[in-house]
Amino acid sequence: MSLDVYLYGGDITERCACPRCGDEHTHAGREELYNANITHNLGAMASEGGFYQAVWRPDECGITHARQLIEPLSAAIRIMAAEPERFRQHDSPNGWGLYDDFLPWLALYYAACVENPDATVDVSR
Repeated sequence: MSLDVYLYGGDITERCACPRCGDEHTHAGREELYNANITHNLGAMASEGGFYQAVWRPDECGITHARQLIEPLSAAIRIMAAEPERFRQHDSPNGWGLYDDFLPWLALYYAACVENPDATVDVSR
């Protein structure tokens, strides 16, 4: 089980062709600006830092756009970097869900939000 996070831009329409028969059609969707995946094993670590809701359940706390994640992610990165041992105690014993993987993941998500503040946030849990 894992968490998938997405940042989407505006609507797009693409022309597609079936690789089998060659039929062409149009496909409507949203421009995907960023996506990342992380294990649910890090949920306890996020809870410890007080940012579980913002990362795992943004829809439940009113977060709809990347600009709304900038401060929570920045705070999460600061606290995790300042107190690594506090968070390492939540490392998954099986190795799937480690502080050393989560902190860089958060930093990349933060950077994507800063770069795309008007993007729509979506998650799949």
